[in-house]
Amino acid sequence: MDYAAAMRRAITLAEMGLGKTAPNPIVGAVIIDAAGVTIGEGFHNHMAAPDHAEVMAINSANNKTKGATMVVTLEPCNHVGSTGPCVQAIINAGISTLVYAVTDPNEEASGGADTLRAAGINVIKGVLEKEATDANRAWLTKISKGRPYFTWKVATTLDARVAASDGTSQWITNESSRADVQLLRRQADAILVGTNTVITDNPHLIPRGEFAGYTQNPIRVICGEQELPSKAQVFDDLAQTVVVKTKNLDLLVERLSELDINHVFVEAGPTLGSAMVDHGLIDELIIYQAPSLLGSGKHFYFSNNATSIGEKLNLEHISTEILMGDIKSTYRLRSDV
Repeated sequence: MDYAAAMRRAITLAEMGLGKTAPNPIVGAVIIDAAGVTIGEGFHNHMAAPDHAEVMAINSANNKTKGATMVVTLEPCNHVGSTGPCVQAIINAGISTLVYAVTDPNEEASGGADTLRAAGINVIKGVLEKEATDANRAWLTKISKGRPYFTWKVATTLDARVAASDGTSQWITNESSRADVQLLRRQADAILVGTNTVITDNPHLIPRGEFAGYTQNPIRVICGEQELPSKAQVFDDLAQTVVVKTKNLDLLVERLSELDINHVFVEAGPTLGSAMVDHGLIDELIIYQAPSLLGSGKHFYFSNNATSIGEKLNLEHISTEILMGDIKSTYRLRSDV
């Protein structure tokens, strides 16, 4: 049987958990019968329930799982954490075949495939592994590098200006781009800015529009040494706010790692964002370019690292889309997850 369609659905389900699973990975699971018909599905969302995706899918299948196939984006866990091991739930459900995309690199939870094989279950690995790895890149980066995954969002003119000479910057991009940013905020575990951004723009850093109103918002992280206004919007009670009073990026990473989060959405200005790029911290760059020119003002990135064309920083282009005239482009600065 070709399991690609079921795995694509499982990946889509997993992505519904973005911003809702830290410190755990996003995981999606689909259960199909002998004819390939879906009889159960689920994804991990600890804001709604503690159960993992596999258990959610089993529960939704209404006791039809005996002899069925489970397709899951990540190797089922093999340890007792806040819930029981998923492998035991799969065995108890009478699943005959387990198909997964990515082998679990977390030593504490790995080994699920071997346990299932020992129980007589047919195990198939590596189906759409690249796609599932990409979807789960934030958690996989945390496991492999011991730090969160950083995405830097920038809104610029075509000549790469993020603010005019007088410091004004609202709004460079259009409503469609700004609405798209709200989705990215909702999918992150934390939103990071520098102290200067708080002082200059007084941002709220809470998802707006259709992505507002959740019981849990991303953690707001403010980095820098400047004193912050006590009445700044980031100090309201709609989300946790953590102030890291330092310019030392290693200390920033250490503090973020203590929060045990997977994905940090960086909305910092040129100073902090450029420093993070040069420090090897930015994993992903998302640029919203408006069809406009300023000719002067702040560039979004500056560095003294490259003095010749041969020293330029090359990025991996991932995607580009048009948002009512604005151009949204996504790049990866490193792809060694």
